[in-house]
Amino acid sequence: MRPTVELSSGRLSGSAEGPLCVFRGIPYARPPVGALRFGAPHPPKPWAGVREATHFGPAAAQSAIDVEYVPGFSLWEGIGATSEDCLTVNVWTPGLSGRRPVLVWIHGGAFLKGAGSQALYDGAALARRGDVVVVTANYRLGVFGFLALDDDRCVANAGVLDQVAVLEWVAEHAAAFGGDPGNVTVMGESAGAISVAAMMTSPRARGRFHRAVAQSGAGRRLPTADGAGELTDRLLARLGLGPSPVEELLALPTERLLSAQVAVSVDVRRDDIGAGFQPWTGGDVLPTQPLDGLAAGLAAGVPFLAGTNVHEMNLWRVLEPGLRELDEDGLAVRVQRLVGEAAGDLVAVYRAARPSAAPAELWSAIWSDREFRIPSLRATEAQSARAADTFSYLFTWPSPAPGIGSCHALELPFVFGTLDSKGADAFAGSGPSAEALATTVQDAWLSFARSGNPGWPAYDQSTRSTMILGERSGLADDPMSAERLTWDGLPTA
Repeated sequence: MRPTVELSSGRLSGSAEGPLCVFRGIPYARPPVGALRFGAPHPPKPWAGVREATHFGPAAAQSAIDVEYVPGFSLWEGIGATSEDCLTVNVWTPGLSGRRPVLVWIHGGAFLKGAGSQALYDGAALARRGDVVVVTANYRLGVFGFLALDDDRCVANAGVLDQVAVLEWVAEHAAAFGGDPGNVTVMGESAGAISVAAMMTSPRARGRFHRAVAQSGAGRRLPTADGAGELTDRLLARLGLGPSPVEELLALPTERLLSAQVAVSVDVRRDDIGAGFQPWTGGDVLPTQPLDGLAAGLAAGVPFLAGTNVHEMNLWRVLEPGLRELDEDGLAVRVQRLVGEAAGDLVAVYRAARPSAAPAELWSAIWSDREFRIPSLRATEAQSARAADTFSYLFTWPSPAPGIGSCHALELPFVFGTLDSKGADAFAGSGPSAEALATTVQDAWLSFARSGNPGWPAYDQSTRSTMILGERSGLADDPMSAERLTWDGLPTA
Protein backbone atom coordinates (compact mmCIF):
# COMPACT_ATOMS: atom_id res chain seq x y z
CA MET A 1 0.00 0.00 0.00
CA ARG A 2 1.38 3.40 -0.96
CA PRO A 3 2.03 5.86 1.89
CA THR A 4 -0.17 8.95 1.99
CA VAL A 5 0.19 12.21 3.92
CA GLU A 6 -2.03 15.23 4.42
CA LEU A 7 -0.36 18.64 3.97
CA SER A 8 -1.80 22.14 4.19
CA SER A 9 -1.79 22.23 0.39
CA GLY A 10 -3.38 18.80 -0.16
CA ARG A 11 -2.91 15.05 0.02
CA LEU A 12 0.23 13.32 -1.28
CA SER A 13 0.85 9.73 -2.30
CA GLY A 14 4.45 8.49 -2.20
CA SER A 15 6.32 5.20 -2.61
CA ALA A 16 7.01 2.35 -0.21
CA GLU A 17 10.68 1.49 -0.82
CA GLY A 18 11.81 -1.28 1.50
CA PRO A 19 11.43 -0.02 5.08
CA LEU A 20 11.09 3.61 3.93
CA CYS A 21 8.32 5.90 2.76
CA VAL A 22 9.65 8.15 0.00
CA PHE A 23 8.01 11.27 -1.42
CA ARG A 24 9.57 13.08 -4.38
CA GLY A 25 8.84 16.32 -6.16
CA ILE A 26 6.71 17.94 -3.43
CA PRO A 27 6.08 21.63 -4.15
CA TYR A 28 7.10 23.80 -1.21
CA ALA A 29 6.37 27.06 -3.05
CA ARG A 30 4.46 28.30 -6.05
CA PRO A 31 6.30 27.94 -9.40
CA PRO A 32 8.52 31.04 -9.80
CA VAL A 33 7.48 31.70 -13.38
CA GLY A 34 5.99 34.62 -15.25
CA ALA A 35 5.65 37.64 -12.98
CA LEU A 36 7.15 35.58 -10.11
CA ARG A 37 10.38 34.77 -11.99
CA PHE A 38 12.56 36.95 -9.73
CA GLY A 39 10.12 37.35 -6.85
CA ALA A 40 9.98 36.00 -3.33
CA PRO A 41 8.72 32.43 -2.94
CA HIS A 42 4.99 32.12 -2.22
CA PRO A 43 3.21 29.18 -0.57
CA PRO A 44 2.02 26.57 -3.08
CA LYS A 45 -1.56 26.66 -4.27
CA PRO A 46 -3.71 23.88 -2.81
CA TRP A 47 -4.59 20.99 -5.10
CA ALA A 48 -7.65 18.77 -5.25
CA GLY A 49 -7.54 15.02 -4.80
CA VAL A 50 -4.35 13.06 -4.16
CA ARG A 51 -1.17 14.30 -5.80
CA GLU A 52 1.36 11.66 -6.81
CA ALA A 53 4.82 12.27 -5.35
CA THR A 54 6.80 9.40 -6.85
CA HIS A 55 9.14 11.25 -9.23
CA PHE A 56 11.66 14.02 -8.69
CA GLY A 57 10.61 17.44 -9.89
CA PRO A 58 12.73 19.28 -12.47
CA ALA A 59 16.02 20.76 -11.28
CA ALA A 60 16.43 24.53 -11.29
CA ALA A 61 17.20 26.15 -14.64
CA GLN A 62 20.94 25.72 -15.26
CA SER A 63 23.53 25.23 -17.95
CA ALA A 64 23.91 21.69 -19.29
CA ILE A 65 27.72 22.00 -19.14
CA ASP A 66 29.26 19.00 -17.38
CA VAL A 67 32.88 18.15 -16.61
CA GLU A 68 33.98 14.54 -16.22
CA TYR A 69 36.52 14.93 -13.43
CA VAL A 70 36.85 11.15 -13.19
CA PRO A 71 36.12 8.83 -16.17
CA GLY A 72 32.76 7.14 -15.73
CA PHE A 73 31.59 9.42 -12.93
CA SER A 74 29.51 12.59 -12.90
CA LEU A 75 28.89 14.72 -9.84
CA TRP A 76 25.63 15.73 -11.49
CA GLU A 77 24.18 12.25 -12.05
CA GLY A 78 20.45 12.36 -11.36
CA ILE A 79 19.72 15.97 -12.23
CA GLY A 80 17.51 15.07 -15.20
CA ALA A 81 15.15 17.68 -16.63
CA THR A 82 15.51 21.34 -15.70
CA SER A 83 12.91 24.09 -15.48
CA GLU A 84 12.17 27.41 -13.83
CA ASP A 85 9.30 25.51 -12.18
CA CYS A 86 11.69 23.85 -9.75
CA LEU A 87 10.77 24.61 -6.13
CA THR A 88 10.27 21.09 -4.79
CA VAL A 89 11.54 18.93 -1.93
CA ASN A 90 12.06 15.18 -1.55
CA VAL A 91 11.56 13.23 1.68
CA TRP A 92 12.86 9.85 2.89
CA THR A 93 11.36 8.65 6.18
CA PRO A 94 11.24 5.34 8.09
CA GLY A 95 7.63 6.02 9.08
CA LEU A 96 4.83 8.55 9.16
CA SER A 97 4.41 8.54 12.93
CA GLY A 98 6.84 9.43 15.68
CA ARG A 99 9.23 12.34 16.16
CA ARG A 100 12.55 11.75 14.40
CA PRO A 101 15.41 14.20 13.81
CA VAL A 102 15.09 15.96 10.45
CA LEU A 103 18.11 16.52 8.17
CA VAL A 104 17.62 19.19 5.49
CA TRP A 105 20.21 19.11 2.69
CA ILE A 106 21.17 22.20 0.64
CA HIS A 107 23.01 21.11 -2.51
CA GLY A 108 26.24 22.55 -3.89
CA GLY A 109 27.22 23.54 -7.41
CA ALA A 110 28.62 27.09 -7.19
CA PHE A 111 25.03 28.46 -7.09
CA LEU A 112 24.91 27.69 -10.81
CA LYS A 113 24.27 23.95 -10.93
CA GLY A 114 22.88 21.05 -8.92
CA ALA A 115 19.64 19.60 -7.55
CA GLY A 116 18.21 17.70 -4.64
CA SER A 117 17.74 14.73 -6.99
CA GLN A 118 21.46 14.07 -7.52
CA ALA A 119 22.34 10.42 -7.04
CA LEU A 120 24.98 11.23 -4.41
CA TYR A 121 22.26 12.81 -2.24
CA ASP A 122 19.90 9.84 -2.12
CA GLY A 123 18.61 9.96 1.45
CA ALA A 124 17.71 6.28 1.83
CA ALA A 125 20.85 5.02 3.57
CA LEU A 126 20.92 7.88 6.10
CA ALA A 127 17.20 7.56 6.85
CA ARG A 128 17.50 3.80 7.40
CA ARG A 129 20.71 3.89 9.40
CA GLY A 130 19.81 6.74 11.72
CA ASP A 131 16.01 6.44 11.92
CA VAL A 132 15.82 10.04 10.70
CA VAL A 133 13.87 12.03 8.13
CA VAL A 134 16.01 13.27 5.22
CA VAL A 135 14.88 16.20 3.07
CA THR A 136 16.64 17.40 -0.10
CA ALA A 137 15.58 20.52 -1.96
CA ASN A 138 15.94 22.61 -5.10
CA TYR A 139 16.32 26.39 -5.04
CA ARG A 140 16.71 28.99 -7.77
CA LEU A 141 20.24 29.27 -9.16
CA GLY A 142 22.30 31.83 -11.01
CA VAL A 143 20.53 34.85 -12.41
CA PHE A 144 17.13 33.47 -11.37
CA GLY A 145 18.16 33.34 -7.71
CA PHE A 146 20.64 36.18 -7.30
CA LEU A 147 19.84 39.08 -9.62
CA ALA A 148 20.34 42.51 -8.03
CA LEU A 149 17.80 44.99 -9.36
CA ASP A 150 16.05 47.80 -7.51
CA ASP A 151 12.53 46.78 -8.47
CA ASP A 152 9.66 45.41 -6.39
CA ARG A 153 9.34 42.46 -8.77
CA CYS A 154 12.97 41.40 -8.16
CA VAL A 155 13.54 40.42 -4.55
CA ALA A 156 17.10 40.38 -3.19
CA ASN A 157 18.63 36.91 -2.78
CA ALA A 158 15.61 34.99 -4.04
CA GLY A 159 17.63 31.76 -3.93
CA VAL A 160 18.35 32.21 -0.21
CA LEU A 161 14.68 32.98 0.42
CA ASP A 162 13.84 29.72 -1.36
CA GLN A 163 16.08 27.90 1.15
CA VAL A 164 14.34 29.69 4.02
CA ALA A 165 10.99 28.65 2.52
CA VAL A 166 12.20 25.03 2.60
CA LEU A 167 12.88 25.38 6.33
CA GLU A 168 9.45 26.96 6.84
CA TRP A 169 7.85 24.07 4.95
CA VAL A 170 9.76 21.58 7.12
CA ALA A 171 8.63 23.34 10.31
CA GLU A 172 5.01 23.10 9.17
CA HIS A 173 5.06 19.57 7.74
CA ALA A 174 7.82 17.55 9.40
CA ALA A 175 5.36 15.90 11.78
CA ALA A 176 3.31 14.53 8.86
CA PHE A 177 6.42 12.59 7.77
CA GLY A 178 7.30 11.31 11.24
CA GLY A 179 9.79 14.10 11.87
CA ASP A 180 10.37 16.41 14.81
CA PRO A 181 10.01 20.08 13.84
CA GLY A 182 11.88 20.91 17.04
CA ASN A 183 15.01 19.04 15.91
CA VAL A 184 16.02 20.19 12.44
CA THR A 185 19.62 20.10 11.20
CA VAL A 186 20.44 22.10 8.08
CA MET A 187 23.35 20.64 6.10
CA GLY A 188 25.19 21.57 2.93
CA GLU A 189 28.40 21.22 0.93
CA SER A 190 30.28 23.82 -1.11
CA ALA A 191 27.63 26.35 -2.18
CA GLY A 192 25.34 24.50 0.21
CA ALA A 193 27.81 25.08 3.06
CA ILE A 194 28.05 28.76 2.15
CA SER A 195 24.25 28.77 2.30
CA VAL A 196 24.27 27.12 5.73
CA ALA A 197 26.59 29.81 7.11
CA ALA A 198 24.47 32.49 5.47
CA MET A 199 21.28 31.14 7.04
CA MET A 200 22.97 30.92 10.44
CA THR A 201 23.35 34.71 10.28
CA SER A 202 20.20 35.69 8.34
CA PRO A 203 17.33 37.17 10.35
CA ARG A 204 14.95 35.49 7.89
CA ALA A 205 16.15 32.01 8.92
CA ARG A 206 16.57 32.61 12.65
CA GLY A 207 14.92 29.95 14.79
CA ARG A 208 13.98 27.78 11.81
CA PHE A 209 16.66 25.14 12.47
CA HIS A 210 18.52 23.88 15.50
CA ARG A 211 21.91 22.56 14.32
CA ALA A 212 24.11 23.22 11.30
CA VAL A 213 26.62 21.23 9.23
CA ALA A 214 28.87 23.04 6.73
CA GLN A 215 31.05 20.85 4.50
CA SER A 216 33.72 22.74 2.53
CA GLY A 217 32.31 26.24 2.39
CA ALA A 218 31.90 27.83 5.81
CA GLY A 219 33.57 31.20 6.28
CA ARG A 220 33.85 32.18 2.62
CA ARG A 221 33.09 35.80 1.91
CA LEU A 222 30.14 36.81 -0.26
CA PRO A 223 29.89 39.65 -2.77
CA THR A 224 28.48 42.94 -1.55
CA ALA A 225 25.37 44.60 -2.98
CA ASP A 226 27.66 46.77 -5.13
CA GLY A 227 29.40 43.71 -6.53
CA ALA A 228 26.08 42.01 -7.26
CA GLY A 229 24.88 45.20 -8.95
CA GLU A 230 27.95 45.29 -11.18
CA LEU A 231 27.36 41.68 -12.19
CA THR A 232 23.74 42.48 -13.01
CA ASP A 233 24.85 45.46 -15.12
CA ARG A 234 27.16 43.16 -17.08
CA LEU A 235 24.26 40.78 -17.69
CA LEU A 236 22.01 43.58 -18.90
CA ALA A 237 24.73 44.83 -21.22
CA ARG A 238 25.27 41.31 -22.58
CA LEU A 239 21.51 41.08 -23.25
CA GLY A 240 21.39 44.56 -24.76
CA LEU A 241 18.82 45.82 -22.26
CA GLY A 242 18.35 49.38 -21.05
CA PRO A 243 18.16 50.97 -17.60
CA SER A 244 14.58 49.78 -16.83
CA PRO A 245 14.77 46.20 -18.01
CA VAL A 246 12.44 44.23 -15.74
CA GLU A 247 9.56 43.79 -18.18
CA GLU A 248 11.99 42.48 -20.79
CA LEU A 249 13.77 40.24 -18.28
CA LEU A 250 10.47 38.71 -17.25
CA ALA A 251 9.67 37.88 -20.87
CA LEU A 252 13.04 36.54 -22.03
CA PRO A 253 13.31 32.80 -22.79
CA THR A 254 15.08 30.74 -20.13
CA GLU A 255 17.84 29.67 -22.49
CA ARG A 256 18.72 33.23 -23.44
CA LEU A 257 19.15 34.19 -19.80
CA LEU A 258 21.26 31.09 -19.16
CA SER A 259 23.46 31.81 -22.17
CA ALA A 260 24.10 35.38 -20.98
CA GLN A 261 24.72 34.13 -17.45
CA VAL A 262 27.41 31.71 -18.65
CA ALA A 263 29.12 34.44 -20.69
CA VAL A 264 29.13 36.89 -17.76
CA SER A 265 30.40 34.23 -15.35
CA VAL A 266 33.30 33.47 -17.69
CA ASP A 267 34.07 37.19 -18.00
CA VAL A 268 34.22 37.87 -14.26
CA ARG A 269 36.34 34.80 -13.56
CA ARG A 270 38.75 35.76 -16.34
CA ASP A 271 38.97 39.30 -14.96
CA ASP A 272 39.36 37.86 -11.43
CA ILE A 273 36.60 40.07 -10.00
CA GLY A 274 34.19 37.42 -8.74
CA ALA A 275 32.71 33.99 -9.15
CA GLY A 276 29.40 34.74 -10.85
CA PHE A 277 25.85 34.94 -9.56
CA GLN A 278 25.58 33.95 -5.90
CA PRO A 279 24.18 35.30 -2.61
CA TRP A 280 25.28 38.80 -1.70
CA THR A 281 25.28 40.88 1.44
CA GLY A 282 23.25 44.00 2.02
CA GLY A 283 19.59 44.34 2.99
CA ASP A 284 17.44 42.34 5.36
CA VAL A 285 18.09 38.86 3.91
CA LEU A 286 21.88 38.83 4.40
CA PRO A 287 22.75 42.05 6.24
CA THR A 288 26.35 41.02 6.99
CA GLN A 289 29.12 38.70 5.89
CA PRO A 290 28.40 35.27 7.44
CA LEU A 291 31.82 35.15 9.11
CA ASP A 292 31.25 38.56 10.69
CA GLY A 293 27.76 37.51 11.77
CA LEU A 294 29.07 34.37 13.45
CA ALA A 295 31.69 36.42 15.29
CA ALA A 296 28.98 38.82 16.41
CA GLY A 297 26.94 35.99 17.88
CA LEU A 298 24.06 35.92 15.40
CA ALA A 299 24.03 32.11 15.70
CA ALA A 300 24.90 31.96 19.38
CA GLY A 301 24.10 28.58 20.89
CA VAL A 302 23.56 26.78 17.56
CA PRO A 303 25.61 23.54 17.50
CA PHE A 304 27.93 23.62 14.50
CA LEU A 305 29.90 20.93 12.65
CA ALA A 306 32.28 22.12 9.94
CA GLY A 307 35.30 20.92 8.03
CA THR A 308 37.00 20.45 4.70
CA ASN A 309 38.87 17.93 2.58
CA VAL A 310 42.65 18.08 2.66
CA HIS A 311 43.13 18.38 -1.13
CA GLU A 312 40.02 20.40 -2.03
CA MET A 313 41.29 22.12 -5.16
CA ASN A 314 42.64 18.93 -6.73
CA LEU A 315 39.17 18.41 -8.19
CA TRP A 316 39.88 21.24 -10.62
CA ARG A 317 43.46 20.23 -11.48
CA VAL A 318 42.07 18.08 -14.29
CA LEU A 319 40.90 21.29 -15.97
CA GLU A 320 44.46 22.65 -16.08
CA PRO A 321 46.76 19.99 -17.57
CA GLY A 322 49.61 22.49 -17.81
CA LEU A 323 49.73 22.66 -14.02
CA ARG A 324 51.95 19.58 -14.07
CA GLU A 325 54.66 21.71 -15.68
CA LEU A 326 54.50 24.43 -13.03
CA ASP A 327 57.99 25.49 -11.90
CA GLU A 328 59.22 27.47 -8.90
CA ASP A 329 58.93 30.81 -10.68
CA GLY A 330 55.38 30.03 -11.76
CA LEU A 331 54.47 29.01 -8.22
CA ALA A 332 55.87 32.26 -6.84
CA VAL A 333 53.84 34.30 -9.34
CA ARG A 334 50.59 32.48 -8.50
CA VAL A 335 51.02 32.81 -4.74
CA GLN A 336 52.01 36.47 -5.02
CA ARG A 337 48.70 37.13 -6.79
CA LEU A 338 46.93 35.73 -3.73
CA VAL A 339 48.88 37.29 -0.86
CA GLY A 340 51.31 39.84 -2.25
CA GLU A 341 54.58 40.33 -0.37
CA ALA A 342 53.82 37.44 2.03
CA ALA A 343 54.18 34.93 -0.82
CA GLY A 344 57.76 33.92 -0.02
CA ASP A 345 57.06 33.19 3.64
CA LEU A 346 53.87 31.30 2.78
CA VAL A 347 55.59 29.06 0.23
CA ALA A 348 58.43 28.38 2.67
CA VAL A 349 56.04 27.12 5.35
CA TYR A 350 54.22 24.80 2.95
CA ARG A 351 57.52 23.54 1.52
CA ALA A 352 58.87 22.79 5.01
CA ALA A 353 55.82 20.63 5.70
CA ARG A 354 56.13 18.90 2.30
CA PRO A 355 59.87 18.74 1.50
CA SER A 356 59.49 16.41 -1.48
CA ALA A 357 56.45 18.13 -3.02
CA ALA A 358 56.59 19.47 -6.57
CA PRO A 359 55.52 23.09 -7.22
CA ALA A 360 52.12 21.91 -8.46
CA GLU A 361 51.49 20.08 -5.19
CA LEU A 362 52.52 23.10 -3.15
CA TRP A 363 50.23 25.29 -5.20
CA SER A 364 47.31 22.91 -4.68
CA ALA A 365 47.90 22.84 -0.91
CA ILE A 366 48.09 26.64 -0.67
CA TRP A 367 45.11 27.10 -2.99
CA SER A 368 43.00 24.54 -1.06
CA ASP A 369 43.72 26.24 2.24
CA ARG A 370 43.05 29.70 0.87
CA GLU A 371 39.73 28.71 -0.72
CA PHE A 372 38.35 26.28 1.85
CA ARG A 373 40.27 25.15 4.95
CA ILE A 374 41.27 28.51 6.41
CA PRO A 375 37.85 30.16 5.84
CA SER A 376 36.18 27.12 7.41
CA LEU A 377 38.52 27.26 10.42
CA ARG A 378 37.82 30.96 10.85
CA ALA A 379 34.08 30.23 10.89
CA THR A 380 34.63 27.37 13.35
CA GLU A 381 36.71 29.63 15.61
CA ALA A 382 34.06 32.34 15.50
CA GLN A 383 31.21 29.97 16.33
CA SER A 384 33.18 28.13 19.02
CA ALA A 385 33.28 31.38 20.99
CA ARG A 386 29.48 31.57 20.79
CA ALA A 387 28.42 27.90 20.95
CA ALA A 388 30.16 25.28 23.08
CA ASP A 389 28.92 22.51 20.77
CA THR A 390 31.16 23.41 17.82
CA PHE A 391 33.10 20.62 16.12
CA SER A 392 35.76 20.32 13.42
CA TYR A 393 36.77 17.58 11.00
CA LEU A 394 39.37 17.11 8.26
CA PHE A 395 38.58 14.55 5.56
CA THR A 396 41.71 12.81 4.22
CA TRP A 397 40.47 9.69 2.41
CA PRO A 398 42.18 9.54 -1.03
CA SER A 399 40.28 9.00 -4.25
CA PRO A 400 41.43 5.99 -6.30
CA ALA A 401 41.50 8.32 -9.32
CA PRO A 402 45.07 9.45 -10.00
CA GLY A 403 46.12 12.94 -8.99
CA ILE A 404 43.09 14.16 -7.05
CA GLY A 405 43.68 12.86 -3.53
CA SER A 406 41.04 13.91 -1.02
CA CYS A 407 39.45 16.46 -3.31
CA HIS A 408 36.39 18.68 -3.12
CA ALA A 409 33.09 16.76 -2.84
CA LEU A 410 34.80 13.42 -2.11
CA GLU A 411 33.14 13.13 1.30
CA LEU A 412 29.62 13.24 -0.16
CA PRO A 413 29.13 9.50 -0.87
CA PHE A 414 30.48 8.75 2.61
CA VAL A 415 28.04 11.16 4.28
CA PHE A 416 25.05 9.83 2.37
CA GLY A 417 26.13 6.19 2.13
CA THR A 418 25.93 6.34 -1.66
CA LEU A 419 29.23 4.63 -2.52
CA ASP A 420 27.17 2.31 -4.72
CA SER A 421 25.79 5.11 -6.91
CA LYS A 422 26.77 5.19 -10.57
CA GLY A 423 30.54 5.64 -10.99
CA ALA A 424 31.13 6.48 -7.31
CA ASP A 425 33.60 3.61 -6.94
CA ALA A 426 35.90 5.30 -9.50
CA PHE A 427 35.62 8.61 -7.65
CA ALA A 428 35.54 7.61 -3.99
CA GLY A 429 36.62 3.99 -3.87
CA SER A 430 34.94 0.81 -2.69
CA GLY A 431 35.55 -2.22 -0.51
CA PRO A 432 35.59 -2.84 3.25
CA SER A 433 37.77 0.16 4.18
CA ALA A 434 35.59 2.59 2.24
CA GLU A 435 32.42 1.09 3.69
CA ALA A 436 33.87 1.29 7.21
CA LEU A 437 34.68 4.97 6.76
CA ALA A 438 31.18 5.61 5.39
CA THR A 439 29.75 4.02 8.54
CA THR A 440 32.00 6.18 10.73
CA VAL A 441 31.05 9.39 8.91
CA GLN A 442 27.32 8.65 8.83
CA ASP A 443 27.25 7.72 12.50
CA ALA A 444 29.02 10.98 13.39
CA TRP A 445 26.68 13.14 11.34
CA LEU A 446 23.64 11.27 12.68
CA SER A 447 24.84 11.60 16.26
CA PHE A 448 25.30 15.32 15.73
CA ALA A 449 21.79 15.63 14.27
CA ARG A 450 20.30 13.71 17.18
CA SER A 451 22.22 15.21 20.10
CA GLY A 452 24.43 18.07 18.88
CA ASN A 453 27.60 16.02 19.39
CA PRO A 454 29.27 13.90 16.66
CA GLY A 455 31.25 11.86 19.19
CA TRP A 456 34.50 13.75 19.67
CA PRO A 457 35.63 16.75 21.75
CA ALA A 458 34.40 20.20 20.85
CA TYR A 459 36.66 22.68 19.07
CA ASP A 460 38.16 25.51 21.07
CA GLN A 461 41.12 27.77 20.46
CA SER A 462 43.31 26.08 23.05
CA THR A 463 43.25 22.51 21.70
CA ARG A 464 41.57 22.92 18.27
CA SER A 465 40.41 19.28 18.45
CA THR A 466 39.79 17.97 14.95
CA MET A 467 38.56 14.56 13.83
CA ILE A 468 40.63 13.17 10.97
CA LEU A 469 38.37 11.07 8.72
CA GLY A 470 40.37 8.89 6.36
CA GLU A 471 42.24 5.64 5.97
CA ARG A 472 43.20 6.04 9.62
CA SER A 473 40.63 8.07 11.49
CA GLY A 474 41.35 9.64 14.84
CA LEU A 475 41.48 12.83 16.85
CA ALA A 476 44.22 15.41 16.29
CA ASP A 477 44.88 18.74 17.94
CA ASP A 478 45.43 21.61 15.52
CA PRO A 479 46.42 19.59 12.43
CA MET A 480 48.62 21.47 9.93
CA SER A 481 49.08 24.19 12.52
CA ALA A 482 52.10 25.82 10.84
CA GLU A 483 50.10 26.40 7.67
CA ARG A 484 47.12 27.72 9.65
CA LEU A 485 49.28 30.20 11.56
CA THR A 486 50.96 31.57 8.45
CA TRP A 487 47.54 32.71 7.15
CA ASP A 488 47.00 35.02 10.13
CA GLY A 489 46.26 38.44 8.76
CA LEU A 490 46.19 37.25 5.13
CA PRO A 491 43.13 37.41 2.88
CA THR A 492 41.25 34.24 1.92
CA ALA A 493 38.26 33.44 -0.25
